[in-house]
Parts: sequence; structure tokens; C-alpha cells
Amino acid sequence: MKSIADLKTKIFADGADKKGMLEMYRNPFIKGFTTNPTLLRKAGVSNYEEFALDILRCIPDRPISFEVFSDEFHEMEIQARKIAGWAQNVFVKIPITNTRRESSTELIARLSKAGIKVNITAMMTLDQVADVVQVLDKEIPAYMSVFAGRVADTGRDPIPLMASAVEMLRPYPMIELIWASPRELLNIFHADSIGCPIITVTNDLLKKLDLIGKDLHDFSLDTVKMFRDDAIKARYVL
Repeated sequence: MKSIADLKTKIFADGADKKGMLEMYRNPFIKGFTTNPTLLRKAGVSNYEEFALDILRCIPDRPISFEVFSDEFHEMEIQARKIAGWAQNVFVKIPITNTRRESSTELIARLSKAGIKVNITAMMTLDQVADVVQVLDKEIPAYMSVFAGRVADTGRDPIPLMASAVEMLRPYPMIELIWASPRELLNIFHADSIGCPIITVTNDLLKKLDLIGKDLHDFSLDTVKMFRDDAIKARYVL
């Protein structure tokens, strides 16, 4: 099997814990970072801008995505322009719709044409990919985050969807597809097998990178030892 060093798919760390982000920044295999309001809240971030500027001072040379959080497009645009001004390595995450299912494509078009690097998030269908492709400035870097993991949560195989999205974006090298919300490390290899440029991976999953290629007999023995050690610690008797 391939090693991490052999992968063509770039790994972006998905999280909002400063300690974890800086730990991943020291890992040469991590090529970028993504965040979202849910991850920020989970990490206990109370001041969005203060946190973002602090992270950008620590990580000045890899792409980092920060998301707008308004549900109104005119407010999203104000937020997006402010976020974009924080640093050159910032991509602004724009949800594919607002909570009223209204399309964000007009806003995406304005931002892209203004030279703002966007990351379109919460995408799950090919028609959404097609709609966004039509409005992006093809000379401005952009990401499309298709939530393959959430697609899989519905019982659907995300690989054909992601493979089709790869082909749809192939003529546009400045627009990179992101395999978002993976559920297991194996998804990294799924993404690589179809030529998906980027996959986002949470710190919890990234901590398992050392398991890649591990001898399965050794892994089996480690598991047996874990069960035995826990039984001893619990002082179980029959």
C-alpha cells in the first residue's frame, strides 16, 4: 500500500484548537488548515477575529479557511471581505446556501470576481458543484468542499460522486476539490485513488497516521494486550 509520502492528495488539518493546529503545522505532511464555526465553538473560541489573527501569525505560509457565519447574504459579503483582508493565505468559507435554502452563487460570483479566494462549503451534490463552477473566476484560487463523509452517513457511496466532481473540475486547475468530513483514514486513500486534490482530516484522525501500513499481526496483538490490560485495571473476577 502507499505511504503518506507517496500520496498526491494534500492533507489539510480540520480543527480550531490552537495547540492541535500548531502540532499539525509542525507535520510536513499537513499542507493546509480548515475551520468552521462548529469547530471553533467546540474548541471554546469566544473571540473569532482575535483567534484567527493569532493563528495566522503562527501559520503564515499555508492556506487556512475561515467561515462567514451570517445567514444574510449582504452580511456574509461584509464578513467575507473582512476575513479575506486578514492575510494572504486566507480562504473564505461560504456555505452553498443559507438556512432558507437560498443559493449563495451570486455572492460567490461577486467575491471571486473581486479576487477573493473562496472555499464553498457544505456541498453534497454534483449539481451544486456545476452551479458554482459557472460563477467562479477561473483565474482566482478556490476550493470546493464536498462533504463526502456526510454523504456516506446517508448510506450512499461517495466515491462515484467525488470521482465525477474531480472530472468536472479537471479543466480548471485553480479550483481544487476538497474531500470533506472523512470518517476514517482509509478515506485519504479513497481520495488519492480518484485524484481528489485535497482531503480535510480532523486532529483525532490525524493522530492515527502512524498506523498506516502497520503489520496487522502486530496490531492484533496490541488489541489483545489492550483488552487484557483493561481487564486487569478493572479487577474483573468471575
